[in-house]
Amino acid sequence: MIKVNDMRFHLSFNVTEDGIKLRDFLGAQQISKRTLTAVKYNGGTLLVNGIERDVRHILNSSDRIDVYFPPEETSDGLEAEEGDLALVFEDDFLLILDKPAHQSTMPSFNHRSRTIANFVARKFISEKIPSTVHIVTRLDHNTSGLVCIAKNRHIHHLLGNQVSNGTFKRGYAAIVEGHFFPDYIMINEAIGRKDGSIIERIVRSDGQKACTEVHVTDRFVINRQKLTKIELKLHTGRTHQIRVHMKWTGHPIHGDDLYGGSQSLISRQALHCESLQFKHPITNKSLTFTAPLPLDMKRILSHNQ
Repeated sequence: MIKVNDMRFHLSFNVTEDGIKLRDFLGAQQISKRTLTAVKYNGGTLLVNGIERDVRHILNSSDRIDVYFPPEETSDGLEAEEGDLALVFEDDFLLILDKPAHQSTMPSFNHRSRTIANFVARKFISEKIPSTVHIVTRLDHNTSGLVCIAKNRHIHHLLGNQVSNGTFKRGYAAIVEGHFFPDYIMINEAIGRKDGSIIERIVRSDGQKACTEVHVTDRFVINRQKLTKIELKLHTGRTHQIRVHMKWTGHPIHGDDLYGGSQSLISRQALHCESLQFKHPITNKSLTFTAPLPLDMKRILSHNQ
């Protein structure tokens, strides 16, 4: 029996053909076997026309299916903390936030608290959203810009599929050292961990495939220092991918001291996720979100006026 105030994440579907098993129908809706197992054993419910059924039930056209997903518990070690979130978009399924530089997306050994995930966990608790925090796209501690967060593991699964198949588009802006040529390049260089380091990555033949698209938008000089503003598109999502690829070209990101960038004009890598484009996981509507450059990067560009 479903309670009137049931707060569990819930999706409804209408059946349009006869004779298909409930399990197969839900699979066609991209509900994974793992999720169905969790629904069965961890507090979820499957209803067909308001009656609880198992996954072997045979459906008829015009049937209505309601899937109540099991409530999720906050991940161990993720402390819920009050903090400001720069909200760009929110609905029942996902969040888009504009992360400032000098804030981590998730807790780590060096940054255990005051992360985006800590703040979102508190938001979910205060709004009685029965979910843990599902980061779809994350940014390095000192990279600013757009972050996508799912409100349920199934939504995370659907968005993760888009990331994997390349239909989830991420656009970045950066300021790099030197005058970068040519105006356009596609970098296809595998990336792996640098020997002896748990943090730094390098281009190496035995690494993971990595592809970054680079467009030059401006070349300029400040205090005799040559700089280039570029826009980038990620076609894969390796750790430090843009930073590593730009170092490999001989044009590290300005401010990125880990990968050889000078900090004469900025105290962190001048890298910003300025756009996200993807299909809404439920409505299939095309979504585009943008975030303006932060002040520290604008200040550098203003010297070029």
